[in-house]
Amino acid sequence: MQTIATIFWRRLDAPGHDACRLERHGESWQLDGAAVFRHTDGRPARLDYRVFCDKAWHAKWGRVRGWVGESPVDISVARNPRGDWTLNDEVVPDLGHCVDLDLGFTPATNLVQLRRIHLDKGDSAEVAAAWIDLDGESLSALVQHYRRRGDGAYDYHAPRFDYKDTLKVGAEGFVTHYPGLWETVA
Repeated sequence: MQTIATIFWRRLDAPGHDACRLERHGESWQLDGAAVFRHTDGRPARLDYRVFCDKAWHAKWGRVRGWVGESPVDISVARNPRGDWTLNDEVVPDLGHCVDLDLGFTPATNLVQLRRIHLDKGDSAEVAAAWIDLDGESLSALVQHYRRRGDGAYDYHAPRFDYKDTLKVGAEGFVTHYPGLWETVA
């Protein structure tokens, strides 16, 4: 294992922080992080997460453990060889088109998507991700649009959440400014 980069974010829409590191495991990649924040319903949350990708940045599995308020969280997500996504070992239908895994409570997983699609300036891509919803402990499709504006700037749109803005991205691929939601702490 080799640590490639680390980052520390501050949440902007509620109290919270997130620390993450990008690791190389042979030819594979792994995000390993921990987030502590106030959940949308006001409850405190502490979540450890890990996302494992192959050498081409295709998400293979993810794990989220911790708690939200008094409720424990222990979520395991994987993509099997047939391309089906599983949530806690149960196949979730209609997600075979999703290549990426998105953990909605952290900006960390945007790195995986951006590295996989590797856009040149002016290029754009639509990305379908298997998205973990903490409230229902469910997995569903999340369509996202990226357009690279230039070095370190991507127009981003997530229609499901009516979110549209320009993300700032550092040299290693981590989002450094997610307007209204997250920013790095020096």
